[in-house]
Amino acid sequence: MKKIFALVVALVAAVSVNAQSAGNMFFKPMVGATLSKYTSVDETKMKVGLVAGGELGYFATNQLALTGGLLVSMQGSGYENTSVTKDYSTTATYINVPLLANFYVAPGFAIKAGIQPGFLISAKDKGKTNVAGSWQEFDHSGTDGMKTFDLAIPLGLSYEFSDFVIDARYNLGISKVFEVGDAKNAVIMLTLGYKVPF
Repeated sequence: MKKIFALVVALVAAVSVNAQSAGNMFFKPMVGATLSKYTSVDETKMKVGLVAGGELGYFATNQLALTGGLLVSMQGSGYENTSVTKDYSTTATYINVPLLANFYVAPGFAIKAGIQPGFLISAKDKGKTNVAGSWQEFDHSGTDGMKTFDLAIPLGLSYEFSDFVIDARYNLGISKVFEVGDAKNAVIMLTLGYKVPF
């Protein structure tokens, strides 16, 4: 029994090493959720969104993989209830292009950092506003007053098991979201992906 267990462990280790050998490439479709808010804006709170897309990767060495991705990400911010508005949130959808260096510090475990340009494709404000003491719903779409380019620094960790990849990142916004003010994106992203070598 011990010999069989040792053989299985050796085979798994061999597959893992082969999958992370220098020169190998992979594609990773991924889907998950975002928690986002605007910084430097009073009374904001995290809101939940979705993210989906994929990344291409190349192992430059056995411990370093370079990846480039294309992700559709729902970001924006929630807002605390006030006497003027309640249940108010902004959903801004971006096409993000994360360019990352993935450092494998242990089998299957990577620390990642890089740069991420993003492109705003839509935005929507919705909630309720107080009009003469009566709460009325509003739902407005449009990107007026918003910058169409966003730059962020993604920092994260990932863990791989049987070609599945759990990835957690924090996207630190560098550029301003709006034409006026200092608001920037702050986004936590959690995804599940599947690595397909080729």
